[in-house]
Amino acid sequence: MYCLMAEIKVECYSGYRADQRPLQFTLGGKVLMVKEVEDQWYSPAAMYFRVCADDDNLYILRHDETTDRWSLHAFRVDAHLDP
Repeated sequence: MYCLMAEIKVECYSGYRADQRPLQFTLGGKVLMVKEVEDQWYSPAAMYFRVCADDDNLYILRHDETTDRWSLHAFRVDAHLDP
C-alpha cells in the first residue's frame, strides 16, 4: 500500500521544456519505469501525469511547478491482473 501524496523521486525526459514527461520514479525504495503516459493535464500550479508503470499498475504523478516537487497523487492496481 502506498501513501498518497507521498513525495517521490522522478526522472524525466526534458525536450522543449524541463520535466516534459516522467521516464521513471522511485516509490518505497523501488524504481518503476514508465511504460506509457496515458494522459496529462494542468492545474494552475501543477502538472499531472497518469502513467502505466512496468509493474502494470496505474499511477497519477503530480509535479508542483512552484516548488519543483513530485508526489504520488493516486494509485490503482491493474484490474486485468489475476488475483
